[in-house]
Amino acid sequence: MILGLLLARAGIRTTVLEKHDDFLRDFRGDTIHPTTLDLLADLGVMDALEQIPHSAVTTLDAVVNGVRFRAADFTRVARSGQLWFMPQWDLLDTIASAAQELPSFTLMMGTTAHEVVRSGNRVTGVRADGPDGPVTVSADLTIAADGRNSTLRGSAGLGLHESGAPIDVLWFRVDRPAATPPDTIAYLASDTIITIPRTDYYQCALLIPKGEMTTVRDEGLDAFRARVASAVPFLRPTIDSVGAWEDVKLLDVRIAHARRWHRPGFLLIGDAAHPMSPAFGVGINYAIQDAVAAARVLVGAGVGIRADLGSLDEAVLRRIQRRRALPARLMQQIQRIVHHTVGRPQRGRRLPPKALLRIGTPVVSVLVRHVAGRLVGAGFRPERLDRPRQ
Repeated sequence: MILGLLLARAGIRTTVLEKHDDFLRDFRGDTIHPTTLDLLADLGVMDALEQIPHSAVTTLDAVVNGVRFRAADFTRVARSGQLWFMPQWDLLDTIASAAQELPSFTLMMGTTAHEVVRSGNRVTGVRADGPDGPVTVSADLTIAADGRNSTLRGSAGLGLHESGAPIDVLWFRVDRPAATPPDTIAYLASDTIITIPRTDYYQCALLIPKGEMTTVRDEGLDAFRARVASAVPFLRPTIDSVGAWEDVKLLDVRIAHARRWHRPGFLLIGDAAHPMSPAFGVGINYAIQDAVAAARVLVGAGVGIRADLGSLDEAVLRRIQRRRALPARLMQQIQRIVHHTVGRPQRGRRLPPKALLRIGTPVVSVLVRHVAGRLVGAGFRPERLDRPRQ
């Protein structure tokens, strides 16, 4: 959606396909990082976004074995100095509204692309199922932003190299209790639980060993609620708001990358090119950075000015991958380290004693909170809307 808006603003005729009839999907990522907030401000949509209910934080704590410390400080990251939590459907609606004001932008809702169309070795569009039946959308450049399980990636003959992840994530929400602590991203004890503050509830995630969802369900919902309340005591008064297993969603965590993002007339971006772990919630940020880089390279290459866009050189697409692949791979490596250390769920694991943690965490916090804030809030090679040096 961001890429469509940027290309349409450059006068390039752009069509975006969304397979659902609306954007109301629970458990889409909903973290908007400081550098993304800056980009949204530069796009001129912040006034609209600020009117939508959201949570804004400048710092995030973590609690290890009952000892609290400041894990990340975003105040020095980008112009915004904040990290937002906002339902992704609100962000998408806002971007779509801005894009649909442009005559060169078309949004096709309820339209599922299921395979690419080729002319020789060149991709020339997609076949899709729309509200009124099958439809073919022709394009000089087809960009797949259809996520980690991308259909178009496989149709174009591009594969993923799996790096492996030892965890899965159970997503659920818990009503906000009357008494709440400072904004806290994670509780690490016998379990690891993520707690994302929302206006009237907490979006939570329990990390479990990969493939153990059946074991968790077999233990029963009461045991699951007790497990969460034991790790995050302040949620105990409202934990019964998790009323059924239907309220708990499984996220199959993957870390992978496509060794090649492009074919003639075809490009992958976002999770279609590099599925990210939910660690640090950076997937949206990196997808949007891909979109900004792609728009700048494409516009800089004269797309939209050429008389024959079908002659777009694949070297232009290769340039986008060269710019964005390394930042994504670096972040994925950090995610793997987190999974294999503090993120690996080990019920009954031994943690440092509280006395040692109370002595050590203030020192650790001073050393890492600004580094962690920049790493999470900006990532590697954050993009800007001005044209990069070639």
